Amino acid sequence: MFTQILICTDFSDGLHRLAHFVPSLEKAGVKQIVFLHTVALSDKGVIVRVDSDKIEQAQTRLAEAIGESPAGVEVKIEVQSGKPVETILKVARTYQSQLIIVGSQSRSSITEKLVGSTMADLSRQTKIPLLVLRPQLIAAYTNEELALRCQHLFRSLLIPYNQSQVADNLIEQIKQLAQKPGEYLQKCKLCWVLESSGRRDVPVKVSPQQAQETLSIIKADLEKLNLQVDTEVREGSSVTTILDIAVMEDITAIAISSGTIGKLQEWLVSSFAAEILRQSWYPVLFFPS
Repeated sequence: MFTQILICTDFSDGLHRLAHFVPSLEKAGVKQIVFLHTVALSDKGVIVRVDSDKIEQAQTRLAEAIGESPAGVEVKIEVQSGKPVETILKVARTYQSQLIIVGSQSRSSITEKLVGSTMADLSRQTKIPLLVLRPQLIAAYTNEELALRCQHLFRSLLIPYNQSQVADNLIEQIKQLAQKPGEYLQKCKLCWVLESSGRRDVPVKVSPQQAQETLSIIKADLEKLNLQVDTEVREGSSVTTILDIAVMEDITAIAISSGTIGKLQEWLVSSFAAEILRQSWYPVLFFPS
C-alpha cells in the first residue's frame, strides 16, 4: 500500500499516539514514517519569532513516545514553525510522502467556510492521498485495539461508485494500490446509491439492474488483482446511505475522491466527497482528483 507516510499532529487530535505503534505500522507495509508538529510563531513582544521552547517540548514528546524503532522502519521527527498547511505540504515534498494522515473534527460546511480547517485546506491543495481520522475514534481505542487498527489500516475499503469520471478515477487508484507488493488491501465493498436529488455530482439516474451490471464488471476487474469484492445497489441519500453501510460492514476506511473541493461550485452546492469528509466517524481515505 503506502510505504512512506506523513503523520501530522497538533497533540489535540490524538495522532501522536501512533508514535507508540511504529511496529504495528511496519506490519502494514510502512517503511518510512515522518511525525510532524507545527508550532505557531510567537507573537509575544514586537517581533514575531520562532517559539524555541515549544519546538523543543514537541520534539521531546514525540521522541519519548517513539522510543526505539524497528530496524525496518525509518522514523523522522519534524517540528517546524509556520502555517500548518504550508508546512505539511513542504515536509511531504521533502520526504516524498505517499500518504498524509491528519485528524479532523466533524464540522458543518458553513463553519468550515468561515473558519476553515487544516483537513479541508489540505484536501484542496494536495495531490497526495489523505487518511482522515477523527480524534474521538483514536481516543476511544485501547492500546490493543489501536495496534490492530495500525496493522490493518487499509485491509477492507468501502468504495462508493456512481459511474462518474471521479468514481472511475477512484477505481483506478484502488487498482494501483492492489498491484503493490504485499496483501495489505484484501477486500472491497462497492456500493452504488441511486438517488434523484438533482445533485450536480450525481449522473443521470440509472436502473438498479443497470447499476448492478456495471458493478459486476468492476468487481471482476478487481478480483483479477486477488481482492475479495462485494457489491450492493441501494436507493436513498448517497451520504446517509454510505455512512449507514459503514456501520454494518466490516470495513477499515471509506475511500472517496473529488474534483471539486475548493472550487467555486463547492461553495454553492456541497459535494458528496466533501460531506463524507465532514460527517464520517470512520476513517476516510481521500484521493484528490
